[in-house]
Amino acid sequence: MRAVRISLAPVAIVAAILVAGCGSSGSGVQGVTIGAAKTFALAGFQPGGQIVAGRPTTVSFTVRQPDGKPLTAYKTGGGPHTGVHLIIVRNDLAYIIHHHPPIGPDGLLRDTVTFPAPGPYRVLVDVYPNIPGGQPNFQLLQNITVAGAYHPRPLPAFKADQVIDGYHFSMVAGAPQLKAIQAAFVNINVTDPQGHKVTFVPWYGALAHAIFFHSGSLDYFHTHVCGAGAPNCTSVLGATRVSGSSTAPGKLTLGILLPVPGTWELFLQTMLGGRVLTVPYTLKVG
Repeated sequence: MRAVRISLAPVAIVAAILVAGCGSSGSGVQGVTIGAAKTFALAGFQPGGQIVAGRPTTVSFTVRQPDGKPLTAYKTGGGPHTGVHLIIVRNDLAYIIHHHPPIGPDGLLRDTVTFPAPGPYRVLVDVYPNIPGGQPNFQLLQNITVAGAYHPRPLPAFKADQVIDGYHFSMVAGAPQLKAIQAAFVNINVTDPQGHKVTFVPWYGALAHAIFFHSGSLDYFHTHVCGAGAPNCTSVLGATRVSGSSTAPGKLTLGILLPVPGTWELFLQTMLGGRVLTVPYTLKVG
């Protein structure tokens, strides 16, 4: 997973120079209009009306290429770095939704989402295009609001041992000592309600997904735990690469690589007992 940021500062500087040189009153010289930079963007995003919590809602959009045409070629195959990750979080990081919507032949993505509670949400579309010589992936953003009274929740304190639907997740060494732009690894042991070590199964191409959002700014990073030899699993930040692993039943090793310091919420997701479990960990990054 690679986060891509495009600076428009040079365009703004050029525009300012051209406007400043357009002439003076009475010169007859017409002003120069500078168009917006051509980039990838979300097009036709829906829903456009009111969203009600607890009610299934259709989310749809296309990814518009710089030439104005819809993107239709996406990476496919094994591993999680394919297609589109649709990740939606409420601004207080109390809720997360993670889907991989199907892509129509015309590039239209359509999915059904049920928002759990009112409030403002960030929709993050993590795109893996199949463009020879192009960037491996990029993110597009959309902000939406679910109707109703919004009661933001403070992030919980870090808790190494958690039980989710009877499954026990234990971060072995407690709270990790993390620093920005430095790869780190944490080990998590998982047992089922009977105390047995679990067997992980692939979900969206990975045995486990580690999704990170920065509190406040909602900066994002995403790493994976994949089986031995699985392709398309390594995440990248600058020149640093990181990936997780699982070498035995009930054991996950998460790769962590975060771009800036502060408070981050890790959403660990894995499929156990036929359902997806989400385990939240509040992490401090120095």
